[in-house]
Amino acid sequence: MEKHLLRYIWNHTRPQQLWVLAIVLISMIPYFLAFDLPKQIINGPIQGEGFEMAAATRPFLAFQFTIPLTQWSFGFEGFELNRLATLMALSGVFLLLVIVNGLFKFYINTYKGRLGERLLRRIRYELVDRLLRFPPSTMRQIRGAEVSSMVKDEVEPFGGFTGDAFVQPAMLGGQAIAALTFILLQNLWLGLIAAFMVAIQVGIIPKMRRRLIDLGRQRQITARHLAGKVGEIVEGMDTIHSYDTSNYERADISDRLGQIFQIRYDLYRWKFIVKFVNNFLSQLTPFLFYSIGGYFALRGTLDVGQLVAVINAYKDLPGPLKELIDWDQARQDVQVKYEQVREQFEPGVLIAPTLHALAHDVPDHTPSPLAALNLTIVDGSGAHIAENVTLKIEPGELVAMIDNAGIGAEATAEAFGRITWPASGRVMLGEVDLLELPEAVTGRQVSYASADSYFFHGTLKDNLLYGLKHAPAVQEKSADEPKHKKLRRRWKMSEAERAGNTTHDPSVDWIDRRSTSVSEGGEDDVKQSVLRALDAVQLTADVMELALHSYLDPAEHEELTGRVVEMRFALREELASQGLGNLVSYFDFSAYNTEATVRENLLFAATRQSAELDMELAEGEYVFEVLKTANLFDLFYDMGLSIAENLSEIFQGLPPEHPLFQQLEHITTDDIAFYEQLLKRKRSRRDFKPSEDDRRAVVKLSLYYIEPRYRFGVLTAEIMNQIVATRDIFYANLPASLRSRIERYDPHKYMGSATLRENILFGKLSQRNADAPTKIRNVAGKLLREMGLYESFIGIGLDYDMGASGRRLTLVQRHKLSLARALVRRSNYYIFNKPLPGLDRRAQEEIVKNVLHFLAQQDNNPSVAWVLSNTALSRLFHRVIVFDKGSVAEDDSFEALDTKSGIFKSLVA
Repeated sequence: MEKHLLRYIWNHTRPQQLWVLAIVLISMIPYFLAFDLPKQIINGPIQGEGFEMAAATRPFLAFQFTIPLTQWSFGFEGFELNRLATLMALSGVFLLLVIVNGLFKFYINTYKGRLGERLLRRIRYELVDRLLRFPPSTMRQIRGAEVSSMVKDEVEPFGGFTGDAFVQPAMLGGQAIAALTFILLQNLWLGLIAAFMVAIQVGIIPKMRRRLIDLGRQRQITARHLAGKVGEIVEGMDTIHSYDTSNYERADISDRLGQIFQIRYDLYRWKFIVKFVNNFLSQLTPFLFYSIGGYFALRGTLDVGQLVAVINAYKDLPGPLKELIDWDQARQDVQVKYEQVREQFEPGVLIAPTLHALAHDVPDHTPSPLAALNLTIVDGSGAHIAENVTLKIEPGELVAMIDNAGIGAEATAEAFGRITWPASGRVMLGEVDLLELPEAVTGRQVSYASADSYFFHGTLKDNLLYGLKHAPAVQEKSADEPKHKKLRRRWKMSEAERAGNTTHDPSVDWIDRRSTSVSEGGEDDVKQSVLRALDAVQLTADVMELALHSYLDPAEHEELTGRVVEMRFALREELASQGLGNLVSYFDFSAYNTEATVRENLLFAATRQSAELDMELAEGEYVFEVLKTANLFDLFYDMGLSIAENLSEIFQGLPPEHPLFQQLEHITTDDIAFYEQLLKRKRSRRDFKPSEDDRRAVVKLSLYYIEPRYRFGVLTAEIMNQIVATRDIFYANLPASLRSRIERYDPHKYMGSATLRENILFGKLSQRNADAPTKIRNVAGKLLREMGLYESFIGIGLDYDMGASGRRLTLVQRHKLSLARALVRRSNYYIFNKPLPGLDRRAQEEIVKNVLHFLAQQDNNPSVAWVLSNTALSRLFHRVIVFDKGSVAEDDSFEALDTKSGIFKSLVA
């Protein structure tokens, strides 16, 4: 990167800077004329100079100009105007000059702003581009939060300064020189006084502001470190809570904030000292003008018009002068920030841009061995984790790599995947060093997956297909494209080119369908690659579960939701035909659902679950009003007392951590203690009268009662019928705030407020049959395929938002997804670096078998190198390489190594 920011700005904005400097130069003409005009107005029509006679006139706009070195001249005699007309004309010219100067400023400032934003875009893009070219060793040393803070915040001032880099000193310097020249032309002494005060300000203020620059640099560094620490806290939140170090982190943050406070306080204090000195010097000059200029005016050597013009001219001098000093401070400040940013983005080595060149076509590559030659890899401390490793993986070969002591196999796998660069030796792909090949080759021919693979914020589908996004598809120009969209696209491309950014559009199709693992030549290759990869890693059931817990908008998925309603009835018929109809208690508006709570029966509607809505529908004022209107409040109170007595007997003497408490929903150990105290007061006092809050608390206990679960026998058929009859009363005066968030059950309608699973089932599972979920899942799964809805449901699951870094998935799901992402791609080499450490041995064996079978079906005969965490699985591979203390200890087939008395045999045993 360029060492000096000014040179960087000039190199990238030279034509624009020259243009705006020319505009600034032209703008000085009306700016200077505006200084002389007040003197002409005061001395001329106001004081009467040239209008001594009542009928006197003067020419207006008259001029005569002779071209130097020639005898040719031209001019204009002007318009003869009287005193009043001259006053109006000169005032009109003054107003015109104000407008012209304002328009010049408007154009210049707008142009500067666009210029600055364009360069800010350029430098941010360049920093991210350089970040993508960092070698792996450098990436491990930086903190993401600090780098993102620099790209986002620390380069922000560069944009504002870019427009001012050359224009501001030219324009402000021109204005200051114009004002100073005008003062000198009016009176030499006043001009010298003004020049002397300007020299003092220019000499003293910048030196005083150097301290501000040092403090600003310290503030920037400490703020960056704070951002990095906050990022660490977010990433390590689980560790903090696991080890009870939250208070230590609070102390650390407090100390960092204290340092920032001290620096910022010193900054404010010094800033106002500088401001005081600057304001004092600025106000001292008018004092000298009034006193010395007034003296000259009294002596008659300076007329009043000149004095007013001088004071008016000086009024415009401190502003440009102050801004010029501010510009110099800003220049030094942004230069310091630029140097700090440059230091962070100037590693010793950068990946060559040619290795990242975009390639639309898959480069031709003849399958050849992947080899390590005298490979030595060091960690961050300089210790050798792999040393003098030499091995070769032939095309189509299945290789298991195992570590006995150390992590030599893992380090070698990282070198094969270009995740780690060797300290010495080379990784060869055929006859070429892997690091010398463009990523268009290695990024498509080699697929790497490990347990710590990263996932980007987005959906499951986005992350599964991420490895296929090599280049944008060539978009054919559409004649039907609206004109405004065409103009918008052209403008975006033009601005991207001017800012040195790439012109590729991320919104177009980037998926390379020629690189899918399933390549049958059909349009479904991507879909089939995803489905088969999910099956291979046993992630399909998880994706289906995510789909069943999803909410669909019937307006957006009209056809699919209609099919779901069809499946609802088909499932009911299928269960009935198999004698399993008793597994589900279906919703019926005219009947009480015994498997649902009293509240759910009263509500008889689907609601988007939220703590606020759940509380409002259980303890809200409206619910209790309905119960009292339907004469159910006292009934539910008595029922709640019976439930409380039963719960008190069951849980009496049990500790809070007893597993029996897990069987309760919406009832906590504190609630049990409250009901016990209430019952004690009721038994001990005959005149006991509970408060309204106590009565509502007991009624709430009834609202969550389910007879088949608790079996207290308090819910009679008569009470059930009363609840069913109350449903219409509940909806009669339902508040608008609740009406929009509740969707009544309708067997012929898809409910957007219910999950996909709830819409299919349209009822409650039986509490009496523990196998009900499994039996229904089997029947529904078969029905799903028969109705052709299986792939649609998987698609819904793939639209699940994974959250930041995929944290909404479990650790095991993330490991499986990392492996599936590699399988979706069609590669010649697959490097799997302990991708499934969190799975049990049986699951690992099943998935390894599935993956090897999946890859064997590809016609490109890919090679597989798998670093195993389960040594016994090495029997599934053609060849086994055993590492010990970073070096290859044994290398042979499983059968051969199993007969030898070596490291491998002891590991298997």
